[in-house]
Amino acid sequence: KPMAHNTDNVRIVSSAPMVSPNYLIHKLPLSEKVASSVVTSRNTIKNILYGDDNRLMVLVGPCSIHDTKAAIEYANKLCQLKDELSEDLFIVMRVYFEKPRTTVGWKGLINDPNLDESFNIDKGLEIARKLLIDLGEMNLPVGVEYLDVLTPQYLSDLIAWGAIGARTTESQSHRELASALSCPVGFKNGTNGSLNVALNAMKSALQPHHFLGISQEGASSVIQTSGNDYVHLVLRGGINGPNFDAGSIQIASDELSSGGLPKAIMIDCNHANSGKDPERQELVLKNLILQIKDGDQSIIGTMIESNINSGNQPISMELKYGVSVTDACLDWENTNRILLNAYESLKMNK
Repeated sequence: KPMAHNTDNVRIVSSAPMVSPNYLIHKLPLSEKVASSVVTSRNTIKNILYGDDNRLMVLVGPCSIHDTKAAIEYANKLCQLKDELSEDLFIVMRVYFEKPRTTVGWKGLINDPNLDESFNIDKGLEIARKLLIDLGEMNLPVGVEYLDVLTPQYLSDLIAWGAIGARTTESQSHRELASALSCPVGFKNGTNGSLNVALNAMKSALQPHHFLGISQEGASSVIQTSGNDYVHLVLRGGINGPNFDAGSIQIASDELSSGGLPKAIMIDCNHANSGKDPERQELVLKNLILQIKDGDQSIIGTMIESNINSGNQPISMELKYGVSVTDACLDWENTNRILLNAYESLKMNK
């Protein structure tokens, strides 16, 4: 008979089944061309991390993707630049579908693809996978932030590089997830600027783990991993200010060495390193290029938030085309200019 007291799911309003990862993968399979592009890109990034490829990896693109038409237009522009600058820069498009929120707000294209709080996650996953395939067909490597621990089974076969963000680097679930991912992974320092959070995360992700997850059939499963040998540090500044200066990078490099970790550092030009002012990203990029020219061998990459048009906008019925709905971004013309300048500066150093 029914129990007098209900103790279970008292705050869950509804629960709906989702398609399995295999269903979506079979509906939107990757071609041999895309698979080859993903593997080649991952191997290039691995070579950059271990110093076998001296190019600077540049993760560049919108703060978040909300409009796939604008994303494809941006990608076409980036492809041309990628080929033009390939001698000294390895360009990867930033394709972020999931957004961590400090309190509340739009959580990204996968969570709410219609931008109207209808939360059609099945649709969001399908749109995301289709876009990643289209970018793969263009031979454009992509980087994402891994936020939800279940979505990788739907998309990770298409990803060249992944990030664990400043808010989740301390999370055991995300460290375990990183140990399972097929791509190289960058861990950001904590929002307070702490390096130890990221260093401990790297040590954890290097190790094998057992944890609860889902299989490609969509069933609850115990996942066993082998550990991820291709982890690195991302410096994004903290509450006390930037950490892209030579002194901060030397401290980070020494900490990595003493911890027996790869001496590979990516510099995030935005967030606390720019005070979230997209125009200041150029100053950060110039500074790290100078450090590379002065002989720093630990800097392997950089991150830039960029879109077709500058700034950002609130979500509304009348969205401006090519403008971020999350953090403000640098416009394409200035992105093109600062990357050309970085390329020319590195070229002169040879």
